[in-house]
Amino acid sequence: MIPVKCTELQRTAYTQAVIDQWHAATADQRARGLQWYATAHEFAAEIAAGETHKGAGVLAALSANKSWAENCRLARKAFAEGTASGHVRDAITKANRIMTGTDPSEVLPMHLKTGAFYLCIVDPKDPDAVVIDRHAHDIAVREIYGQRDRGLGAVGRYNLLADCYRAAARKIGEIPSKVQAVTWVAHIERSR
Repeated sequence: MIPVKCTELQRTAYTQAVIDQWHAATADQRARGLQWYATAHEFAAEIAAGETHKGAGVLAALSANKSWAENCRLARKAFAEGTASGHVRDAITKANRIMTGTDPSEVLPMHLKTGAFYLCIVDPKDPDAVVIDRHAHDIAVREIYGQRDRGLGAVGRYNLLADCYRAAARKIGEIPSKVQAVTWVAHIERSR
């Protein structure tokens, strides 16, 4: 696991790794990454009959350890059937609470991945929100961790990497969520 409190040299290296992955993305990967959250926003509105915040919240609640395709399938099914299924109890409970009207920000851990995922989907132009998932971590540390624990439940470690993505975004001249999405697309497709 990377340290929660890292040196400036480490922070610079993580930021540079994100920038390098951005530059390694193909034109097609960059185009798809730049639209990723806008497309997710449209999908959230569609599955939740125009209540984008509900759709985004359910997508976020059901996102942990799921591919995007599976995440979309589970969220669409939840709205179609009126109840979530196909995930761990905690995720299902959160999704069901959101579908019945609880504000997603009251249900999701807003300081960690699922909360940030919600923010990026509900507002693709959010200038600060950035998702740090296992892929974002692996990009920043230039290593595929596989099944090893990344320690992203530690707020300090999560925030460190989020700050590195924000720093990379400033250098690139883009918002953090778009940098994360472009690097995610390139990373996922490189890893196959």
